[in-house]
Amino acid sequence: MLVHLTGRLVSFEASNTWYPFSFLEQVDRNEPYLTSALSRLERVVADIQAAGISGERIVLLGFSQGACLAAEFAYRHAQRFGGMVLFSGGLIGPPGTTWHSSRSFGGTPVFLGCSDIDAHVPQWRVDESADVFDRMEGVVTKRIYPGMGHLVSDDEIGAAQSLLDQMASSAIV
Repeated sequence: MLVHLTGRLVSFEASNTWYPFSFLEQVDRNEPYLTSALSRLERVVADIQAAGISGERIVLLGFSQGACLAAEFAYRHAQRFGGMVLFSGGLIGPPGTTWHSSRSFGGTPVFLGCSDIDAHVPQWRVDESADVFDRMEGVVTKRIYPGMGHLVSDDEIGAAQSLLDQMASSAIV
């Protein structure tokens, strides 16, 4: 996951992983790593906002574990963000997890893209995540790509660019 702050791209991953096991494991199995990763992202977002950049100008974007972490962070800290882009990721938790929140994304654009045969991210979790974000008043776009595998396609890059362009041209400051 990369965060753009004052013109720099900064990676916050250590050892090429945010947490050691699948995002579909029991949440406590990925502790204390998951809590540490979420806390780090909280600090980054707080620092960005302390610098005078509103949540409406922040886009959470990630691939694979980074997408799962961004999804989980957004769910736990729902507000109007500039956008959320999840390449091959979804909310964290084992099969059967349910998500209930009275918080709102207030129209945050949300893009979820994934393959129908991704070996790490099952389509059903992408579908569940899209439904949760829709219930939380995100403006959800979900694209499932037949036979793509675990990667980011040119179409997904184009969708992310479009989301970023829309945010950049908006009147929200």
